[in-house]
Amino acid sequence: MSPLKPAATAQTAFLGLGSNQGDRAALLAEAVRRLDRASGTRVAAVSSVYATAPVGRIDQPEFLNAAVEIRTALAPADLLAACLRIEADMGRVRAERWGPRTIDIDVLLYGELRVADEGLEVPHPRIAERSFVLQPLAEIAPNRLLGGRTIAHWAAAAKSDCVRRLDEPKLSW
Repeated sequence: MSPLKPAATAQTAFLGLGSNQGDRAALLAEAVRRLDRASGTRVAAVSSVYATAPVGRIDQPEFLNAAVEIRTALAPADLLAACLRIEADMGRVRAERWGPRTIDIDVLLYGELRVADEGLEVPHPRIAERSFVLQPLAEIAPNRLLGGRTIAHWAAAAKSDCVRRLDEPKLSW
């Protein structure tokens, strides 16, 4: 892999985290800690944890999901590379699309930037359809605009009967 390249200025980015294997809450917490320690990134805010039904392949365990706001000096592709390294270091195996996973870290938003590269699309292409992303994201960025509407608007409009906020655990970093 190429060395990480700094972005022109520090940007705010939002990431989606998910896990449905092993100690899901501990894996989410560890991912947040690793994101905060990664070169060029600092965690600014973390949502509550949400329990969600799987999407795509439904014959698998329930997911725990959260959203994370970071400040990053990394360019979008390098932020994705850092996220993929964290996933690999935490045991993520990409055996099948929408399959079970120890940890999943998606780049949802990166400043106001729009990216359409191979392997990275920002804003995330399915963000407005996924209540398991929108509910935690609305908690930490309700007024952030996406497609001319706030994240809170998208979250309120999304089907959310398969998403429930958990009082515990609280993720810290």
